Amino acid sequence: MLKRKTTTELKAEAFTVRAGMKNAVVEPPPRTGVCEGQRYKPTAFRKYYERRDLPVVMDYGGRPNSIKWKVDIERIDYHHYLPLFFEGLRETTHPYETLACHGVYDMLDHGGPKILPVIPLLVQPIREALNTRNHRVMCNMLKVLQRLVTSADGVGEALVPYYRNILPMFNIFKDKKSLDSESGDDVADLVKETLTVMEQHGGQNAFMHIKYMIPTYQSCTRN
Repeated sequence: MLKRKTTTELKAEAFTVRAGMKNAVVEPPPRTGVCEGQRYKPTAFRKYYERRDLPVVMDYGGRPNSIKWKVDIERIDYHHYLPLFFEGLRETTHPYETLACHGVYDMLDHGGPKILPVIPLLVQPIREALNTRNHRVMCNMLKVLQRLVTSADGVGEALVPYYRNILPMFNIFKDKKSLDSESGDDVADLVKETLTVMEQHGGQNAFMHIKYMIPTYQSCTRN
C-alpha cells in the first residue's frame, strides 16, 4: 500500500521570497494600531486644577456642566492660560474635560485680538490632542479648531504655516467612520467640516497647503 506524501506547511511573512513557495502559508501583517487610541501623559491642566490654580471652577449651582470664572475673563493672561486650556482638551474625565472645553470656548469668544499672538503656542497641544487618536478627544479638538479659526481676524491664516503639524491625523481619519460613543459625533465628518472651515478662513494659500498634506482633498471654494 502506497503511503501518501505529506507536505509541511511553511509559515512566511507577506511580501517575502518564502511567501512565493508552493507550501507557504502567508501570515497576515501585524496590526499597525494607527487608528487606535494612544495613552497620554497627565496634563499640566489637571495639575493646575488639583492645586486650585485655575481661574475657573465648576458651577454646581447653575446649569448642568456649567463653569464659573473666578476672575474677569477680560483680564485673563491669554499667553499663559489659552495654551494650558488647549492642553486640557486631552482630558476625558469630569471635571477636567468640562472645564477645559467650556473654558476654551469662553476664551475664544471673549479673546478678540488677544488670540492671534498666541497661535504658535497652541500648535503643540492641538497636535498632541489629535495624536491621541482617542475619538472623544479628537472630536472635542476638531470642534474647537472650527471655533478657533473663526474667533478673530487673521487667526485662520496664521494657522496655515502649521498645517504640517496639525493635519497628519486628518489624513488618517478623513475617510474612517469612527463614532464617539458619548456624543455620537463622527470623526470623519468633523475632519471634513474642519478642513472646509480652515480653507474658507485660511486665505489664498490654505488650499495649497491642505492639498499638500491631504492629496485627496477637494476644494470647497474652487470649481
